Amino acid sequence: MYQECPKCRHTPLPADQSLPAACPACGLILAKYGVVPMRQLAESAPSLAGRPQEVWALLTLVPTRVDAVSFWFRVALWAVFAVWAGRLLLLDIRTGEMGASFLHGPLLVFHEAGHVVFMLFGEFMTIAGGTLGQLIMPGILCGALLIKNRDPFGAAIGLWLVGASLLDIAPYAYDALQPQLMLLGGRTGDDGGPHDWIYLLTKLGLLKRAHGVGYVFYLLGAMTLLISVWWGAWLLWQQRRRLSSNIVLDEDSH
Repeated sequence: MYQECPKCRHTPLPADQSLPAACPACGLILAKYGVVPMRQLAESAPSLAGRPQEVWALLTLVPTRVDAVSFWFRVALWAVFAVWAGRLLLLDIRTGEMGASFLHGPLLVFHEAGHVVFMLFGEFMTIAGGTLGQLIMPGILCGALLIKNRDPFGAAIGLWLVGASLLDIAPYAYDALQPQLMLLGGRTGDDGGPHDWIYLLTKLGLLKRAHGVGYVFYLLGAMTLLISVWWGAWLLWQQRRRLSSNIVLDEDSH
């Protein structure tokens, strides 16, 4: 039940918001809010940046009715990612344990693709493109699920991937000071292997602070993971109150 129109903020709204109930002011079909044509969403996306209330409404969007099967699937998915987040946070960036995790492989694909995409922008951006690539691709996924699909729970999973990617970068940056990690070519940075962060931090004059840079990436990744898990949990809590079975029981009680 919406207390005010999610589009124009008009109040009051009809007490019964099932189809075909609409906002008296703008005509928005309340039960269909969130099911918006893809082209219309793409056109409205740029305007969201200047409207904090609309952004917040999008981040906290919960359907009027929630299918029970879909809800419990999301609960199971959230539990998997919550436990997975805990395991990732326990990995030691000093020894590069993240490199042995399952997630490192898919993120490495985005990393290498980033090098190729940013080749047009010079040597520094080509090297930095690996890190940018593995952050941008999950970010695009998160944004697409939120803005185009109006699926904040899916966006929370996309944000989780951004956090995991930051954790994946942390040991690589940390390793730049005293290279020990085995790189793709089978050598370490000390053996002349192509080590992105030795190059980047040397260019930036921060090589001696590589350990600190690594820990910054770790903290950013940890905070992003925790936010994504909390966001997903909050959305599920709100969706639980709108399960189709609960709505039917409420209607029957009246």
